[in-house]
Amino acid sequence: MKFRLFLFGATALAIAAPVTAQNTNIEGRVVKLEKEMQAVQRKVFPGTSGKFFEPEIKPEAADKSSTAASSTAVSDLLARVDALETQLSSLTGQVERQGNALRTMEGRLKSLEGKMAEQNTPAPAISLPQSVTPKPAAVVPKTAAAPKTATKPATNAKPSAARTIAVSAIERPSTGDAYDDAYNYGYRLWEAKFYPEAQVQLDETVKKYAKHSRISYARNLLGRAWLDDSKPATAVKIFYDNYKLDPRGDRAPESLYFLGSALTDLGKTTEACEAYGQLASAYPDAATGRLSARITSGRLRAKCK
Repeated sequence: MKFRLFLFGATALAIAAPVTAQNTNIEGRVVKLEKEMQAVQRKVFPGTSGKFFEPEIKPEAADKSSTAASSTAVSDLLARVDALETQLSSLTGQVERQGNALRTMEGRLKSLEGKMAEQNTPAPAISLPQSVTPKPAAVVPKTAAAPKTATKPATNAKPSAARTIAVSAIERPSTGDAYDDAYNYGYRLWEAKFYPEAQVQLDETVKKYAKHSRISYARNLLGRAWLDDSKPATAVKIFYDNYKLDPRGDRAPESLYFLGSALTDLGKTTEACEAYGQLASAYPDAATGRLSARITSGRLRAKCK
């Protein structure tokens, strides 16, 4: 029994001993342990002529399935990294193409604004039914080229008493949310076709809440108030600014669509088609979803190829 305990103790000592490549005495220690083990075996098994017996307790064999699983996990990880790199490269290319298209469109719009300001020519009026008396075409304001200068509706004529009463009948929301109340009041004025009043209200909203997370709605509706008031030249600038200043805004895709519509009204069909193309490129989900029918109609009206 003492010899057996000694054998187990020596075996445990051998297993517990640190094995590192940096230890210069490792070989000597192994040789010493082997000699001690042989001495123990000669006492436990006399007459074996120094034959070395394999230990009964052996280290467990390496789990091949574990190694294979580890190798598979590494391969999967490398494949995912490759896929991410490919996607990143694709996204980078899309951003560069959209940026180039944006710069091209901006140059064309600035050129258009410059020509109209130099010539001081009125914007073409929208075709109206004969039963409706067309309003005079609007002249592009001189401040239209300034990126941050808000355009205000003309106030040459004093509104009639009947109109004043009708406008005052539009209820002002009072929910406690200042931005929503201001925007919704402008929306109600626009919906009731009181376009000049809606322009004033929405212009004030845009100025006061310029950093609001949903300011994209107010800017877009301000552009529509000008467009529906047969003043596409002013609407062009507002729609373009809404897209340029807040391309991730909820109404940026709509502003690109209405930009194309306003440019078509101005007879700038080439630029209108570019706006529709930019919409399809920058916002494919919206272009093939909620704006699909509008884009098709707009491209048809602008005679896009």
